[in-house]
Amino acid sequence: MKKLKFRTPKGMHDILPAEQIYYQKVYKTVSEIADFYGFGKIDTPILEETELFSKGVGVATDIIKKEMYNLKTKGGDCLSLRPEGTAPVVRAYIENGMSSMPHPVKVWYFGPFFRYENPQFGRYRQFWQFGFEVLGEGGSIVDAQIIQIFYEILKELKLKNLVVNINSLGCSQRRPYYKKILTSYFKTRISSLCGNCRRRLQENVLRILDCKEEKCQAVKEGAPQTLDHLCEECRLHFREVLEFLDEIEIPYNLDPYLVRGLDYYTRTVFEVFSQDQEQGGSQVALGGGGRYDKLVKLLGGRDIPGIGMAGGVERIINLMKSQGLEISNENKARIFLAQLGNLAKRKSLKLLKEFRKAKIKVLESFGRDSLKSQLGRANRLGAEYALIIGQKEALEDSVIIRNMENGHQETVKLDKAVEAVKKKMRKSH
Repeated sequence: MKKLKFRTPKGMHDILPAEQIYYQKVYKTVSEIADFYGFGKIDTPILEETELFSKGVGVATDIIKKEMYNLKTKGGDCLSLRPEGTAPVVRAYIENGMSSMPHPVKVWYFGPFFRYENPQFGRYRQFWQFGFEVLGEGGSIVDAQIIQIFYEILKELKLKNLVVNINSLGCSQRRPYYKKILTSYFKTRISSLCGNCRRRLQENVLRILDCKEEKCQAVKEGAPQTLDHLCEECRLHFREVLEFLDEIEIPYNLDPYLVRGLDYYTRTVFEVFSQDQEQGGSQVALGGGGRYDKLVKLLGGRDIPGIGMAGGVERIINLMKSQGLEISNENKARIFLAQLGNLAKRKSLKLLKEFRKAKIKVLESFGRDSLKSQLGRANRLGAEYALIIGQKEALEDSVIIRNMENGHQETVKLDKAVEAVKKKMRKSH
């Protein structure tokens, strides 16, 4: 087999037409739910200043240290392909004076993101995410609502066995104390940690709790828990979040070691999984989020709270397929237009225009002259009716409407074709 001259870059993939219906289904579901809950759509640039992420996400995180795509422009600007969506949304909020808008400000996004990490099933270097952000509201009910929105999106997509893992990281006032006792714990077990976690012990001890290495998982099991070191206000906030989740009957697990991979999180953090029965009950991560009450101020804005979440589109689509959820093309064409000769082609262009005005999708094959090959294509595409304009029909300004299932056909005038087809389609459905 001849070696291809060009291929997609490692970890990146084409989204072919057959796959697009899945992306469109996820997009449509997300956008309808966003609209119901009063979120406005925002699109931020794919490129942002590198410092936005190093300052917002945290210099000691794996995203900043290992996974960013960085470049320097001819003018000397340091830019990065966005690895996540929250910092750009906060930057847009500050830059565009959204702090003067009625609060809370609620926005959602859907687009590609980039991380240089080891590609594997469901994880790419260019990947798609949707996200929801609420700025200017610190109440516990908003934490529950953000989780509810994510959960409803996944349920609307008919995904099964969903569960939320949830924890509280507490506020920034108590964080130094917790990090101190956590550091003491891991220092006495440093020989049992992987190389990365020995480095994390010096740079940001919380990152050890996020390590997926088996040896570090075992050490983590006995570590001090964040929930035991919350201030009274944070403890009350978290209890209220759980009570709201109980009220709306969203299943959750308390995970006292859940920290997520970004430094801006405070208080509530969560991840949503599906329990994959085919893989022996293993959990498939679909996304997550949490509070970031200090991020707006950190990036130069007012001291206002925020919370958000993001879902991985490819992972959700892979799960939809593995759970056997087929997506039908709701806008599938039921009509095929066949034509013979140049005059018939000219008449066909005008007829297609009329069908488009009537919002009836019509397929055609203008490059083929054989009626047999055109009707064969109509069959393969599953068309219910074929419109045929031969030389005789072109001269008489008429068209043959053929039922592809039983072969029955009738001839109508071209200017009556749209109405005649509408009538037939109504009868057959």
